[in-house]
Amino acid sequence: MARKWLRNGVLMGALAFGGLCGGLVNSAFARDYSAPSNGDNQVQGTIAVAQLPREAVNTLNLIAAGGPYPYEKDGIVFGNREGLLPPHRRGYYHEYTVPTPRAHNRGARRIVCGGPLQRTDNCFYSDDHYTSFNRIVE
Repeated sequence: MARKWLRNGVLMGALAFGGLCGGLVNSAFARDYSAPSNGDNQVQGTIAVAQLPREAVNTLNLIAAGGPYPYEKDGIVFGNREGLLPPHRRGYYHEYTVPTPRAHNRGARRIVCGGPLQRTDNCFYSDDHYTSFNRIVE
């Protein structure tokens, strides 16, 4: 009985300490998700469809066709919390995975499209998990 109590006490202490440290780490490294104060978006530039990786072109074709998408999260709302894309109401942007060869997860590459689903005339490419975007042009 005493062993079980000791084991549970050590576990509870570890969880409490982890929660405390996690809170300190999270507050020390919190990101500011507010939009840029000058109201300008920070799209880096443009990229032609012909310059995109083959996997991104395939993703654009899937978007235009309405799927099916290889990843469960494809097509979910992109919140634009980073404020890098032109401001629009929540639900305007949707994100899609651009597969990365040899990656064991979704990787860092994404296409984010604004407007109605299946529309690809207002899409942006990010190869660094939303740190920067380029508008996709024909």
